[in-house]
Amino acid sequence: MLQPLVVGLGRSGAGLHLTALARATAQAEHPLTIRPPVACDPRPEAGAGLTGVTVTRALSEAARLTPPETTVVHVCTPPADRVMVLTELAGLGYTRMIVEKPLASGLDQLDRLDALRRRHALDLTVVSHWLSARLTEELRLLLAGRRLGSLRAIDVAQHKPRFHRSLTNRDHATALDVELPHALGVVLDLAGPAYVLDARCGDMVCEDTVLPRMGQAVVRLRHRSGVRTRLVSDLTSPMRRRSITLRFTHGTAIAHYPISESDDHAQLVLTGALRGRRVFRDDALTAFMCRTYRRFAEGRTADFALHLAAARLLCDAKRVCGADDMAAAAVEGTAGTERGAQVHAV
Repeated sequence: MLQPLVVGLGRSGAGLHLTALARATAQAEHPLTIRPPVACDPRPEAGAGLTGVTVTRALSEAARLTPPETTVVHVCTPPADRVMVLTELAGLGYTRMIVEKPLASGLDQLDRLDALRRRHALDLTVVSHWLSARLTEELRLLLAGRRLGSLRAIDVAQHKPRFHRSLTNRDHATALDVELPHALGVVLDLAGPAYVLDARCGDMVCEDTVLPRMGQAVVRLRHRSGVRTRLVSDLTSPMRRRSITLRFTHGTAIAHYPISESDDHAQLVLTGALRGRRVFRDDALTAFMCRTYRRFAEGRTADFALHLAAARLLCDAKRVCGADDMAAAAVEGTAGTERGAQVHAV
């Protein structure tokens, strides 16, 4: 029996991970056999209103309730804190970990994290539920069947208004860190290895307040396969959109991912040699939790290479547009904090 330990009870930990775990354990067709969750967050108000969850205030306290050999740790802390939190968890003996995106806030931190992973034989799984989505599998089948011809280009649009959270919680340093990590793994999965051609970040402006590089983000990639990808995210948009458009030689496929946890339906629109529109349920985060816990239970290790490649692309995009200095400043801002106080939440 596996034991979930959720580190950080912000929106990701309390609102997404615990909710997805509850849905996964309730699935009659594929139930997960897990113990009730334990959580860790030092804030006095953290965990208020949660039921069925034991809340602790320090990792040392949580460790007394969660034996490392049967525990899966959900690391829901900001990327700037990540290496310190993972170092403490590894020191306590934990090896199975589900880590929130983005994996790291900069290349130096990513290298330190990867070295830590190899040194302690950590089985790290980045939250990448779009890779587990039914919609993504439909795109893989389209590619394999070649009924729309050869893939030529990919366009990604990830837009949503994010003013309040950006103004009140600087858990991410740039707009590159918020939505684009969801899609980077998918485009690498579909089109293969890539490098950054160009990257840009715009500011978020709200009345008299300006948040540098928290407004728009654009990244252009060139894949070794010859496919070109353009990813665009606008956190000042008045509308929500999460879509990936595949442009083939004989048509297009527009994949609309669910825009929030309030509706778990996806849409796939085909034009050209194949035509049609399908709408279907696609609770990708729950599917991701099910697959990850089953893999942990079966003793299978995750393929970390794709996650590492996606994280390196994100770090390179920051370097190209000059946003890596903000990531470094965020890490430096946490460097002097006591080690045991690194459990913040996203």
